[in-house]
Amino acid sequence: MNEPAFTILLGGMLTPSERLKQVVAGTRAIAADGGMRHAKVLGLQPELWVGDFDSSDDLPESDYPGILRMPYPARKNVTDGEIAVDEAIARGARKLVLVGALGGERSDHATMHLIAGVALAKSGLDVMMTSGDEEAYPLLSRPLYLDLPQGSLFSVLGLTRLEGLTIRNARYPLNDFTLPFGSSRTISNVAEGPVEFTLGSGDAVILARPHDLTGA
Repeated sequence: MNEPAFTILLGGMLTPSERLKQVVAGTRAIAADGGMRHAKVLGLQPELWVGDFDSSDDLPESDYPGILRMPYPARKNVTDGEIAVDEAIARGARKLVLVGALGGERSDHATMHLIAGVALAKSGLDVMMTSGDEEAYPLLSRPLYLDLPQGSLFSVLGLTRLEGLTIRNARYPLNDFTLPFGSSRTISNVAEGPVEFTLGSGDAVILARPHDLTGA
């Protein structure tokens, strides 16, 4: 049986690629404030719309009939995105696709999404963060297999010191490698097709650009 999958629509940048549309097809969706703008282009009908609605005041409620709204005050101690994620987990989510999580004008939000993605993965959830152009995946001490096109770029961003890092089927493979915290050694690798990652210990994020074939 497939695990319950939710798409969380965040307010960041989005390129609605066919690859992304395939990923979110058939998932349940929750929109966080202005993230509702991404729903139609991805073919999603959110079941819930949360937030303080300060970035969606140009979206008439009448254009989204049948979608439950859950308003919050502007002065709150969590982001609209975190509220949306919590609501998905309360509804049984085991897989999360955070759309609009990367790039944009707010680097604080994008960075927080990467950190939160790792925390969610450490709690046992399957997490992907995406802008459509870029995809990010938490890498913990369990194997990870990414179906990347040959020639596409990817990087491993170590959030801690990494021990036992192995990368297979890449231009620059590694085997049981120790990556010091802050090292750029694992930036700008090239997929030779689907890539397999394993990690002995530490926390990291893989940032992939599946449509960027400049490494081919």
